[in-house]
Amino acid sequence: MEKKSFRVRVFKYANQLYKTTGLMWSECLRKAWAIYRLAKQMRVGVARFIYKKKDGSIREAYGTLTNLPAGVTGGKKTKPSYKTFAYFDTERNAFRCFCVENFIAVVA
Repeated sequence: MEKKSFRVRVFKYANQLYKTTGLMWSECLRKAWAIYRLAKQMRVGVARFIYKKKDGSIREAYGTLTNLPAGVTGGKKTKPSYKTFAYFDTERNAFRCFCVENFIAVVA
């Protein structure tokens, strides 16, 4: 299987945002690039970010995509979904996900 360019992933996130939210394309691209930068931070260490939960409340989360605690595995590999973003929550020691249209910001 051929590895896809990071730009392909960014545009797939942007396309999903465009279809679900109806925002302007430039706004969808801005949000997709922010999600890409979040994933890049998470592959290096723990990142702090904010998103809106399904019930409408705002959640500040600390997540990572590497350095999982001993005994925790990610399960089977599946086809990537661009509707949601999955991460390992370091506060709750569990895998979590959120809809990409609910992403708010990365906290520095």
